[in-house]
Amino acid sequence: MRKLRVTFQSPINDYQIIIGRNLLGSVGDHVRRLLGAGSRRVIIVSDERVFGLYGRTLIGSLATKSFEVTNVLVDEGEPSKTLRTLMTILNLLSELRFERNDAVIALGGGIVGDLAGFAAATYLRGVPYFQTPTTLLAQIDSSVGGKTGVNLATGKNLVGAFYQPRGVFIDAETLTTLPARELTAGWCEMVKNGAVGSRELFNHTCKFLTRSSLQSKDLEKLIEAHCSFKAGIVAGDEREEIGRADHRSRRILNFGHTVGHALEAVTRYRRFRHGEAVGYGMLVAGEISKLLGLLEPSGLELLRGAIALCGPLPRANDLDERNIMEAVSRDKKSVSGSIKWVLLEKIGKPRIVDGKEISTSLLLDALKNVLKN
Repeated sequence: MRKLRVTFQSPINDYQIIIGRNLLGSVGDHVRRLLGAGSRRVIIVSDERVFGLYGRTLIGSLATKSFEVTNVLVDEGEPSKTLRTLMTILNLLSELRFERNDAVIALGGGIVGDLAGFAAATYLRGVPYFQTPTTLLAQIDSSVGGKTGVNLATGKNLVGAFYQPRGVFIDAETLTTLPARELTAGWCEMVKNGAVGSRELFNHTCKFLTRSSLQSKDLEKLIEAHCSFKAGIVAGDEREEIGRADHRSRRILNFGHTVGHALEAVTRYRRFRHGEAVGYGMLVAGEISKLLGLLEPSGLELLRGAIALCGPLPRANDLDERNIMEAVSRDKKSVSGSIKWVLLEKIGKPRIVDGKEISTSLLLDALKNVLKN
């Protein structure tokens, strides 16, 4: 079992990430220890597939510590990440008369985690919640850092809150039941972390993808390395301060996300897993970096090779570049009307660039070079 601490300027937000195999059976012990004897009830937010696989184990673990357990299941996929789904969860919490010392537990991927976390952040102005992520992407990304939220018709994650969990419990064994595409999405997110984090993390990830498997003992070590990287970033920039543009800004975690979110939007969140879209987004950002003279061609080839190791991405050569550019222009992370792009100078060295430096023709060329090939 591996443990690491996420620490913030305000210690009240600190929490622990625990990583291991077959960890779900001991979650009740950790939750009771963190909440104390006064907490009576827990609600599990999950989806039908994940709950069918792991719900009984988690409920049993919580029941042994005298928790009354309820569950609510949401539909799988990005279309369920809406205010309507959020209200379903909030209304149930109200009907059950949940109190401030009761808790919400997310069991599933990033969508479940975002919904459960946002519900916890807003009900009674904040109740404790825990993350038990079951997808690779959620384990190394969305469960760490406290971003919660839902989508609007006009864009992704436009309504949300920064709200830190009380604990994150990562059971690597859950990855053995993941569909191949979900793994690809998670590997892409790992490549992103390495590309903006350090050459060491990038090489560590590529080495695992080349030589190891989900049964390898190195998997927990790799997950820990990625969680540690992200924890270090968010601890120093918890709320993604607008004025920061340095290489430790939380913004660097958005590498590949500008185009990635646009691809999700133009396909109505029905073609790409989030990580798959980020895979394409990284390729476009790498291409832009090369066209601007920031990134050597050899660096772009390293990035392309790493993304290829993650697995096949859905086709994108039928998409209209103009539609993608329009979606990019609506990026929620724009500041003073200008998009802040995360580009690369080399693997492990990101640079935040004002969108005004990227012409329409250059962006169009980059999209065509990536999506049409």
